Amino acid sequence: MRFWPRAATPYPQCIMEAMALRIVHLFPDLMSIYGDRGNVLALQQRSRWRGIDVEVRSHTAGAALDPDWADLYFFGGGQDQGQDVVGEDLQGPNGARLREGIASGAAALSICGGYQLLGHEYVPDGAPPIPGAGVLDVRTTVGSRRFVGNLLVKSDGGALVGFENHSGKTYLGPRARPLGRVLVGNGNNGEDRTEGAVQGRVIGCYLHGSLLPKNPWLADRLIGWALERRHGPVTLAPLDDTAEHAAQAQAMEVARART
Repeated sequence: MRFWPRAATPYPQCIMEAMALRIVHLFPDLMSIYGDRGNVLALQQRSRWRGIDVEVRSHTAGAALDPDWADLYFFGGGQDQGQDVVGEDLQGPNGARLREGIASGAAALSICGGYQLLGHEYVPDGAPPIPGAGVLDVRTTVGSRRFVGNLLVKSDGGALVGFENHSGKTYLGPRARPLGRVLVGNGNNGEDRTEGAVQGRVIGCYLHGSLLPKNPWLADRLIGWALERRHGPVTLAPLDDTAEHAAQAQAMEVARART
């Protein structure tokens, strides 16, 4: 493991010999709104700054998902009509393949609609329930109120900031634990002050924005989890996150000012 400064950026680079990260972006054509794709870009860049090779593949409905390939799945948010198509795809062999991949050690980050569809079911207004993949022990129903605004959360790894825009009300079962406690905003359901869910190496939440560029500690947690699948325990080299922390601090200030 070697370190040296990059001429183009203030970040140190760590060359981690023969180390690679494989990311599958689930349903990017249907489930990637409010800047969610930026999470994949953040995972790519923070890995590359450390000299880790990154390959990203997109999975679309109807294509066969390879349960052995991915180290990390990303699943963004979308509209109800997109969730119908995605829910149907996850009820076939691809749902079983996704569960197999996660059971084999792959990590996952899911946002909003993706979060809902990794749970047991999503119940829209006036329509039949959309069954989910059952990866997270959560259930979601549509409420009468839409939660829109800045979201500030206290989590075990530090603060999390983002933007929520959802009418879904998500409730955790006993196998999932909250990602954090809501300080500003509504979070999972506007009732219990919880936000998101964590179960093993799977994270779901309502934090759009994109989430990971402003919350680098969570990006690194996901990268570390994902690399362990094929490379064993990994200690990531630190990066100079001055810009990221400044962006987070500004977002936190804005969130608190609007309460």
